[in-house]
Amino acid sequence: MSDPKSSYGEPVEEPTPVDDVVGRAHEGLAEAEAVRSENPDAATPESAPEASADRAPEAAPAEPDPWDSPEAASLNAEPAPAPETRVYDEPAVAAYDSTPEPAAQPVTPAEPVSEPAAPAVAPVAPQPQPIFVQAPEAPRPRGNRAAAGAIGLVAALVFAVLSFAVWLGLSALSGELTGANIAEVAVATATSWLLWVPVVVFFVSFWLLGAIINRGRWGSWVVFGLLVGFASWGGYLLGVLFQEQFWNITASQGAQLMEEHVLAPGAIAAFIIGRELTIWFGAWAASRGKRVTELNTEAQREYERTLEAGPQLVRQ
Repeated sequence: MSDPKSSYGEPVEEPTPVDDVVGRAHEGLAEAEAVRSENPDAATPESAPEASADRAPEAAPAEPDPWDSPEAASLNAEPAPAPETRVYDEPAVAAYDSTPEPAAQPVTPAEPVSEPAAPAVAPVAPQPQPIFVQAPEAPRPRGNRAAAGAIGLVAALVFAVLSFAVWLGLSALSGELTGANIAEVAVATATSWLLWVPVVVFFVSFWLLGAIINRGRWGSWVVFGLLVGFASWGGYLLGVLFQEQFWNITASQGAQLMEEHVLAPGAIAAFIIGRELTIWFGAWAASRGKRVTELNTEAQREYERTLEAGPQLVRQ
């Protein structure tokens, strides 16, 4: 239903707050009760028909304007200003959420959940773990050089003894050695450079030849023994220089000494002794070298058999 006043173009006032409307409605009811108490006849509903029967019908009173009632006046009145509200420093209050909270679900004890059975898998046999075995090392071939050096040392001692005997024999042939001075001549010969320098040179040359031939055959010692003989001959000439103290003589005197002893009996004896000892002791060294060669061959064969057989698992 539209507002009557709004139809005449009058401004519409904002309704007052609900509390003012209710209070003023109560005031209007109180006034109506007061009027009813002052006119009890008008308020009794039973006397109304009697009065209407005795009295002549009168003109109906004009219909009161609804906007003249106190309730309408209260509606048209301007709203009272709202009381001043002071804002204090209070913690903000969360806005009320009108949505209802979901009802708490009842807690029930957990029930075992049956999981789907896994498909049966055939058992897998454990794979054997690999076993790492260190491969055997190839045998190192043995040499004969150290043995040739040891054999050469023995040959050098024999060379010294033979050279000493040759010197005593040459002294006896020349008449320098007699029964009275045999001890003096023997001591002089044993301590002379002519004896020990050729011995040292023979040992060094024999050992060098043995290092070169190594496990070679005896024929190599026979052929190359000439070199040891020439080295022994050169050792005799070097012993002559040491015996005459070459640092105290001139070059011409040294050359004259070499001419006198180059084909001396002692030089020739040194060459022959060195050559023969190299042949005979070279046979010993060659025999030992042959044995070492056989050992190396056997070790190589054993190594090859081990590789062919492969790794062997030994259980204790």
